[in-house]
Amino acid sequence: MNFQPLGKRVLVERLEEATTTASGIIIPDNAKEKPSQGKVVAVSSEVENVATGDTVVFGKYAGSELTLEGAKYLVIDTDDLLGIIK
Repeated sequence: MNFQPLGKRVLVERLEEATTTASGIIIPDNAKEKPSQGKVVAVSSEVENVATGDTVVFGKYAGSELTLEGAKYLVIDTDDLLGIIK
């Protein structure tokens, strides 16, 4: 993949959430919400505090969806990132 975000943006691949609850109940696909965590796969040269490989948390409606080489990603402005999971 060859994509370079511009401005203060990052390219994020959503992380899938668990398909069962702690008690073992299976959550059907149509009842799941889109995950609000993802792994950063590309960073603009203007971004200083987020690096490739970081796991970030973002708002439910943050970013613009993008499909590259058959995979779905989000291009998110760093102002829409809520934090980094360490």
